[in-house]
Amino acid sequence: MAYIRMIEQEEATGLLARQYDAAMARAGKLFNVVKIQSQRPKALRASIALYTTVMLGESELSRAERELLAVVVSEINDCHY
Repeated sequence: MAYIRMIEQEEATGLLARQYDAAMARAGKLFNVVKIQSQRPKALRASIALYTTVMLGESELSRAERELLAVVVSEINDCHY
């Protein structure tokens, strides 16, 4: 199994610390899907922006429908996250 070093919240500085703080404010915890991108804070920022646009942005689909699609795609891809 591959291993990617994740920077923990206590170690984070600068942009990464700000991204972690924002993630905590949104979800109340720091999920591994955020921490796995910790080596590249700018990429993490872009990833969160994309997620926010897709899940919360203007759409003909409701938030619940978008979440359901995400669950179905994850199941098809055998993703247990």
